[in-house]
Amino acid sequence: MHLLEHYEMYARVSLSALLGFLIGWDRESKSKPAGLKTYMYVCVASTLITLTSIYSVEKYSTGNLRTMMDPMRLAAQIVSGLGFLGAGVILKNGLQVKGLTSAAMILFVGGVGIGIGAGFYGMVLFAVLVSTLMARIGNIVEKRKFVRSKNVYGDNGEELTLEP
Repeated sequence: MHLLEHYEMYARVSLSALLGFLIGWDRESKSKPAGLKTYMYVCVASTLITLTSIYSVEKYSTGNLRTMMDPMRLAAQIVSGLGFLGAGVILKNGLQVKGLTSAAMILFVGGVGIGIGAGFYGMVLFAVLVSTLMARIGNIVEKRKFVRSKNVYGDNGEELTLEP
């Protein structure tokens, strides 16, 4: 009975788990420190906190008309926690910095969770699709840049071949 009454909340958590898992799959395929489970947990946790925040207003503010509640207050705290979590995956070794994309994706997947929790399905799905498409294009651009930087060019602009 409870499941039928609150099916949309369960659907939100399920969609959140699926999207977080898919986003984490990209990182897992590149052997990054945060992968499938990390992104899925962050996304579901963000959804759960957002749902709790939204529905607690509905449940607890009806008894007293003077009670003022902000349904997005808990969701705002998610962003602070994600900043802390993201900072943990950023590593600096001399002048080289690693983990910035992982940190950004942790923030992104938290936003996905908040959006799903708040019920903005279309916008979240659009954001995931656009971001995934642009990330794929970015991978292609980065690979071409890497190949080009390995080539050596002579004074006349002609590509030189280096013998090993």
